[in-house]
Amino acid sequence: MVPYLTTALAGPLLDLEKRLLDAQPTIEHWFRQQWKDQAAPFYTSVDIRNAGFKLAPVDTNLFPGGFNNLNPAFMSLSIHAAMGAVEKICPAAQRLLLIPENHTRNTFYLQNVAVLAHILRQTGLIVRIGTLIPEITAPTTLELPAGGRLTLEPLVREGERIGLADFDPCAVLLNNDLSAGVPDILKGIEQTIMPPLYAGWATRRKSRHFRAYEQVAVEFARLIGIDPWLIDPYFDQCGKIDFQARQGEACLVEKVSALLARIQAKYDAYGIDQSPFVIVKADAGTYGMGIMTVKSPDDVRELNRKQRNKMAVGKEGMEVHEVLIQEGVYTFESINEAVAEPVVYMIDHFVVGGFYRVHTTRGVDENLNSPGMHFVPLAFDETCVMPDRSANPDASPNRFYAYGVIARLAMLAASVELDETFNELADAAP
Repeated sequence: MVPYLTTALAGPLLDLEKRLLDAQPTIEHWFRQQWKDQAAPFYTSVDIRNAGFKLAPVDTNLFPGGFNNLNPAFMSLSIHAAMGAVEKICPAAQRLLLIPENHTRNTFYLQNVAVLAHILRQTGLIVRIGTLIPEITAPTTLELPAGGRLTLEPLVREGERIGLADFDPCAVLLNNDLSAGVPDILKGIEQTIMPPLYAGWATRRKSRHFRAYEQVAVEFARLIGIDPWLIDPYFDQCGKIDFQARQGEACLVEKVSALLARIQAKYDAYGIDQSPFVIVKADAGTYGMGIMTVKSPDDVRELNRKQRNKMAVGKEGMEVHEVLIQEGVYTFESINEAVAEPVVYMIDHFVVGGFYRVHTTRGVDENLNSPGMHFVPLAFDETCVMPDRSANPDASPNRFYAYGVIARLAMLAASVELDETFNELADAAP
């Protein structure tokens, strides 16, 4: 069952979807031109919010961890895309080392690792799984909830190569976002690492990504003749924040106030009868940690101790000192009255599927990427690459095509972002 919009399908979003369909040949040609100059990340997932009047990405992950949530019927899309990605990045690869997160207790994540390994093996690669967990000193086999097993093996480094005790891989695929920093064992190795180490949260910043996305959105909006705001969330950034010591609060209050005013001006221009809000979240990090919904500057001033403690720490216990202040995008999609948002998955520059993140205890203006027993993913029942231009723009395949276009724009922005980061690191090198 595909979630439906609970608002009337009229206004800017329906018009946007129609423009995307009408411009499909132009859009696809434009994307092909972009990929001549930009190398797509190995894989990407993009969280999208559909407000009924706006369709925009709110997060882009370069180490996606939900391949187990994709529709198995579209597995061939993933396999073919992975073949292309491996051929481009490491054409001589025969043996690949997959390094996952240290989540041995998160069986759903481990299922993701198993599916990812299966996709890669179907391309003809020999794939084994190495782990950064220091307590694992010998091959360790884990049972998976959906059946099957996963064997984790301790990493071994010899000189400038990394592998396993009896396995010397041609390339390394990270499914670990390096939130706690780059471990020494991975530094300076001669094999190709995908994505590169500087794609991890030890280096990467969401504000940099959305600056790149802003540029991409402006060019794309000009291409199809729309207001870029319809596909781009406003944002700002605050550094040197200390939530527990209440340092940097004035900066945050000022920027929240200014951003709310910018959003309200757009709402007024489009006759949108909703209250603007912003999302304040760690500028580096993932897993829905260090995130809060803010509707007024007073919400920042009046944070209680529990809220400050929650905002002060991100994944791997890393302290939060930089935050992204992002325009909040409502999600008016739902399943059985539970709030939902689409997450689109890509390998290389191809969309391979996606799923809906569904949360029964969260609201339309809240972060859905949060822990909870009610978190339920629902795989897309159609691909994002087969629109039906003869049908209503809101027909299911066309809605999915719109998702795929927005996701690819975010992936293109990630490519630009990574190039900028690489150039900066190269310039700073002695």
